Amino acid sequence: MKLRSERLPRACSAQPAPEAAPPTRGRPGTAPGGSPGLAASRPTLEEVEELLAKRRGGGDPLACFLKGQLYYEEGLYEEALVQFEKIKDTDFQAMYQLGVMHYDGLGTKEDPERGVEYMKKILHSDSLKARHLKFAAAYNLGRAYYEGCGVKQSTKEAERLWLIAADHGNPKASVKAQSTLGMLYSLSVLKDLKKAFFWHSEACGNGNLESQGALGVMYLYGQGVRRNTKAALECIREAAERGNTYAQGHLVEYYYNRKFYSTAAALAKRIADNDDIASLAEITDCLPTYVAKGVAMAAFYLARCLQLGRGVQQDQAAAKEYYSKACLLDPAVASDLELAANLGRI
Repeated sequence: MKLRSERLPRACSAQPAPEAAPPTRGRPGTAPGGSPGLAASRPTLEEVEELLAKRRGGGDPLACFLKGQLYYEEGLYEEALVQFEKIKDTDFQAMYQLGVMHYDGLGTKEDPERGVEYMKKILHSDSLKARHLKFAAAYNLGRAYYEGCGVKQSTKEAERLWLIAADHGNPKASVKAQSTLGMLYSLSVLKDLKKAFFWHSEACGNGNLESQGALGVMYLYGQGVRRNTKAALECIREAAERGNTYAQGHLVEYYYNRKFYSTAAALAKRIADNDDIASLAEITDCLPTYVAKGVAMAAFYLARCLQLGRGVQQDQAAAKEYYSKACLLDPAVASDLELAANLGRI
């Protein structure tokens, strides 16, 4: 299970002023495609930099952090690092971002030990200014222990920290920790599907897209909960509409098994042809592993439709390509589906 860092929780006092809205990189009043009007109200990067320089000159204590955050969100990590380094001893948000950047190697060489050090400082701080960051810091420390990066690997310690971060399902705590606990309790080491269902339910109720898809699959197959096809389809369809690729793959499987071959093939093609796993994971904030599983499922079922001429014109060459794509994306998923096909189940 390859995890992702928790995004910076926002404190009300750290929000940019309206005039410091997310910038465009084009000319003022010009949309990204070059036509005027569509981005007329959005300043350019240079304009926001100028605004923040004025705010800093006027003594605004947040200006330096906001400049670093501007660069961070624009993917200018080296520039962001410089800004955060200037204020890390007095600004816990800057310290948090530095922890993420050192752990993940953003704008600097990976240094997980340093990343862990910053997160521990935040978690154990008595400062009120660190309070809104503690749940996220606990999640990130749990990730470090789970992955064994910067600290000695310990799934038990990861579980303990994630339980702190999840805070009994508190919507203001780390919803990512709640979802991650759902994933953790679905794995063989600490497998407890009732706990997995509980945590995915909490995370889903707090808006987590990944858990919404997982919850639908658990309802569909009766994992940790009584089987409920109606509830399963509600979760899976809504998660699929919101961009959860894992849910989309299972929706393809559902349509195929119900013999809605045209619908299954059309949906499967849209999913399988968009196979930039890293980009999909970034956009949806879902785990790359499960994004790949969803695309692999779609590719396999599309290949099956093409091979047998179900819902689409038969095309053996295209079928072979999509079978290969499924195998490359997730060999285990492809192997399980191939066995089901050989046994005549699909």
